[in-house]
Amino acid sequence: MAIHTTSAAEAAAPTTRARILAEALDLFAQSGYGGASMRELARRVGIRESSLYNHFAGKAAILEAIVSEHGPASSASRLEEPRYKQLARQPAAFCRQFALDLVEQWSDPREHQFQKVITAERNRVPGIRAKFADHFYAREQSMMTDYFRGFALAGLVSTPDPRETARLFAAGLIYIRLEHYVMGAAPSPRPKVIEAIDSYLTFFLSLIAADGGTQDNKKRKAKGETRGKAAPD
Repeated sequence: MAIHTTSAAEAAAPTTRARILAEALDLFAQSGYGGASMRELARRVGIRESSLYNHFAGKAAILEAIVSEHGPASSASRLEEPRYKQLARQPAAFCRQFALDLVEQWSDPREHQFQKVITAERNRVPGIRAKFADHFYAREQSMMTDYFRGFALAGLVSTPDPRETARLFAAGLIYIRLEHYVMGAAPSPRPKVIEAIDSYLTFFLSLIAADGGTQDNKKRKAKGETRGKAAPD
């Protein structure tokens, strides 16, 4: 009797569900959610239209699944991974790892398709805007806040408000994305993006350094600067 063994290629092959989501993302980006049909999606996947409903209740469920796997959802999921949790006492390493993972995400063509789809469809499909904005952004922000709160409690950073510190960190990265991936005619070369990331991280980490800028204060006092009145002639 012949024994069938699963080859490495078979094990690595995407599941039908994964193929449906990949083709749906491409189809929604090309035709828009309203212009995409389940028949065309089935044709692209290579299955019967009726078979799509074995995996998803309908087109809205497919879009919801796409939202669940991209953007802030993927960032939030990464923050739960062991490789991040082991950086819970290393703020500099944590910030750099998060930023580098974002660079990989930004460079993925699927992410570009996702941003195109979500920008166009988030106001048209009931529940998608709320799920995307409230559930995923809130989840990512909450987790980032927890990390910075942990850094502060351990005396590794200095901040009066971990939530605002997390928001500041994210804001700088968003600006880098806009500058190097969105606003230009073409994405910037990876070395240029990494250079921008490194420059920003150096600045950001200096703002939340655990010494609270003590060295800068000492330098100013040594020069005779005083607070609230002019320095003597």
